[in-house]
Amino acid sequence: MSRAFLIVLDSVGLGGAPDADKFFNGDVPDTGANTLAHIAQACAAGQAEEGRTGPLHLPNLDALGLGAAIGVATSDLAPNLSATPRGLYGAATEISQGKDTPSGHWELAGVPVPWEWGYFPETEPSFPQEIMDLTARLCGAGGTLANCHASGTQVIHDLGAEHVKTGWPICYTSVDSVMQIAAHEEHFGLDRLLKLCEDLAPTLHEMKIGRVIARPFVGNETDGFSRTLNRHDYAIAPPSPTICDWTHDAGRKVYAVGKIGDIFSMRGIDEVRKGADVTLFDHLCDFMDEAEDGAFTFANFVEFDSLYGHRRDVSGYARHLEWFDAQIPRLMERARAGDLILFTADHGNDPTWVGTDHTREMVPVVGHGVGARAIGKVAFVDVAASIAAHLEIENHGPGTSFL
Repeated sequence: MSRAFLIVLDSVGLGGAPDADKFFNGDVPDTGANTLAHIAQACAAGQAEEGRTGPLHLPNLDALGLGAAIGVATSDLAPNLSATPRGLYGAATEISQGKDTPSGHWELAGVPVPWEWGYFPETEPSFPQEIMDLTARLCGAGGTLANCHASGTQVIHDLGAEHVKTGWPICYTSVDSVMQIAAHEEHFGLDRLLKLCEDLAPTLHEMKIGRVIARPFVGNETDGFSRTLNRHDYAIAPPSPTICDWTHDAGRKVYAVGKIGDIFSMRGIDEVRKGADVTLFDHLCDFMDEAEDGAFTFANFVEFDSLYGHRRDVSGYARHLEWFDAQIPRLMERARAGDLILFTADHGNDPTWVGTDHTREMVPVVGHGVGARAIGKVAFVDVAASIAAHLEIENHGPGTSFL
């Protein structure tokens, strides 16, 4: 019996989304954003030399068809990505009206978002006062801090000391459908922060706000503050069963790596393993060794997005791509006959673009296990349909298998 592995390189977009003109970073539409191609071009031009050097080097992904996938999306190949593909390759387009984590992942899992997400305005204050009052009341604080659009690292730099002094949680948002709450793990308490976000989430979900994210940090005013790996997303549940549910209901095992469990509210998931991306790759390799025949493993590697895309760090993004590519032989040596391994993304986050937010892009679909195969332009939901076909389970979504 076959196994399937869906691996999301968070924010590694290909550009070319047909509706990019309707999505903005500030006042600038996302038309022309292209995460992978622009990183490759910056590397080729010697503009991404911090901690690495030269053209972008992704021999393993390129051999599968990554460069060719960029060509599918943009009718052009990125510099140094031009190998003759030996895997499945194409580019996928999203229809959900968002460029965020839940929209992308749910649609890849077979369920487009059927509603308009709620968002908070880019004003100060951003959140309604009743939400701030509820936040303070739920955690027993005398008030809240920030209440604006902000960078997560910058806001704890600016307000970390005041937070420690007052005990008030730091509340901020972005262009995504999200409320983020930062608090010190020791002075405020990690368990207290997690409970606050869990208790607050139902109210935000009623407003169609996609996630309440706990953002714990440590440190002090003298040495600085830094976020920890104990982030937790309290996401609104998918509106209908996803590929995780289809697989689980068929009596198969479903394994999650990274924040997948949070994104899908653990629905249809048997086991989840978390950590930094380096640790997550170890977990993924373990599931390659351990997963039973017929199992589905769903992985997300978030640091492309969280550490490099949002911070507009081109060199860092390129380094992380090259690190990830160098790990791929560890997967291939563990792959069994009949395994399907698909690499994709949930949206873009072009580090050469304006602003600090996601970019509306097509995403790669690159795969191992079905030979050299050009699939052209497909839909996000076709990914779930194809996994269902490979696992020989029923497809309950609107997608069509490209297998």
